[in-house]
Amino acid sequence: MARSGFILFAVALLILSSKTILAQLQNPRNIPYTWQTDTTKRTVPLSEFKVAVPKGAFPVLQVPKFIGAREGLQAYFKHEPVISVVINGKSKAYPLNVLTVHEIANDTLAGTPILVTYCPLCNASVVYDRRLNQKDRERLLDFGVSGMLRHSDMVMYDTQTETWWQQLMGEALVGELAGQELKVIPSLVISVEEFFQRYPDGQILSPETGIAGGYGQNPYVGYDDPKGLPYESFIDKDKVDRRLPPMERVVDVESKGKRKVYPFSAISRLGVINDTFNGKHIVVFYKSGTVSVLDEKDISKSKNVGTATLFNAVLDGQRLTFQKKGEMFVDQQTGSTWDITGRSVAGPLKGKQLRIEPHSNHLAFAWLAFYPESEIYQENKKAK
Repeated sequence: MARSGFILFAVALLILSSKTILAQLQNPRNIPYTWQTDTTKRTVPLSEFKVAVPKGAFPVLQVPKFIGAREGLQAYFKHEPVISVVINGKSKAYPLNVLTVHEIANDTLAGTPILVTYCPLCNASVVYDRRLNQKDRERLLDFGVSGMLRHSDMVMYDTQTETWWQQLMGEALVGELAGQELKVIPSLVISVEEFFQRYPDGQILSPETGIAGGYGQNPYVGYDDPKGLPYESFIDKDKVDRRLPPMERVVDVESKGKRKVYPFSAISRLGVINDTFNGKHIVVFYKSGTVSVLDEKDISKSKNVGTATLFNAVLDGQRLTFQKKGEMFVDQQTGSTWDITGRSVAGPLKGKQLRIEPHSNHLAFAWLAFYPESEIYQENKKAK
């Protein structure tokens, strides 16, 4: 009897605890709480999380299949964007239109376990290393989509501890691993065509994922309207930073703990930006052609937003400055020609590759929600 009473007490305590947690979360649809997360360990209040759909509603890609250039150029629209990742000479591409459906891919590239993420509500695509180093211990994590949002950005969870992680930041917020941070793996958002031009032997996600209906259709029609706003049900519109149009795309860079963003409106107008931020010399390239996956329902009919890529401008100890020539870029120091992926294709530096600085193409409201202290690039001001 004593044991039965203890079990009933424990069950009652668990139910009470779940109800208490649910009362703190924003859960307007009363979605059942099915988590084993240690919510006593957290770096942010539970009230900042909004439950949008049940855990597991998005089918995560687990060690997905890939195809080469010939099949890839037939399977996908050549101007649609992909996340391009290169490790030790091996390259893979993850189309954003596929990731809109899955949001997460747990994969391996050149022996490195990687986490490829995309949150369409923030247009945030970031790649992380799935290995987490804790003192003398290395943990290999797999990730899923929690169904929760924070500031309209996807909250991920690792299946090993069910800790909740912020997708845009790569930080563990609630659970056993709260306070830990994933290592960013540099990547580029470029078009399918640009990917295979640069990496003819590269691999792209196969559309044969087992999901009925295929890909290429946008469920967020008109979402990135330049005059629009993020969905009000997922973020407090009164708290949206208005220093930039909320749906403006920005490219970010970090240096010594400080951050700066470059609006697409300025990047596309200038074609190339040479800048120094907090001691780091960088260059931003822009090329027209890549379409949005958040515009028309049929992605192939969507508006042209172009490609913006960001690199460290120091190569072999020499700082390079660039100007745009047609669809290519020429450095003023050697006269070498460079493509959108940061590779020199002609001139004295042919074959050289600029180092990719970790960055992505986020919507301004999302980036500024997490990093409100970020400096914003101004065309009429000198580089800082």
